[in-house]
Amino acid sequence: MSTTTTAPERNSRKTLIGTVTSRSGDKSIKVTVPYKVPHPQYRKVINRKTVVHVHDEKNETKVGDKVEIMETRPLSRLKRWRTIRIVEAAKTADGIAVSEADVAASLAATKG
Repeated sequence: MSTTTTAPERNSRKTLIGTVTSRSGDKSIKVTVPYKVPHPQYRKVINRKTVVHVHDEKNETKVGDKVEIMETRPLSRLKRWRTIRIVEAAKTADGIAVSEADVAASLAATKG
């Protein structure tokens, strides 16, 4: 009589979608993931954000891109996520590069 045990599926890791806010080094980016949470007492919905350090193996993302990231094993002291795909490329006007300040301003504008 054989018993079969099923291992947990490898692809059942957490995935998030966020915006690239900074290119911090070679194959490293910072991604801001916004979320909403109700205030504990007043129940008003509050906008919050989490900044995660992400491994970008192919160096294909740019500041302002919307990316999907997946949880992975620890790759360095802070990096616990890796990019899966670029959901939406950064909007640039006539090839003008987007700066980190522009992304921060657009995130602040969408927040309020």
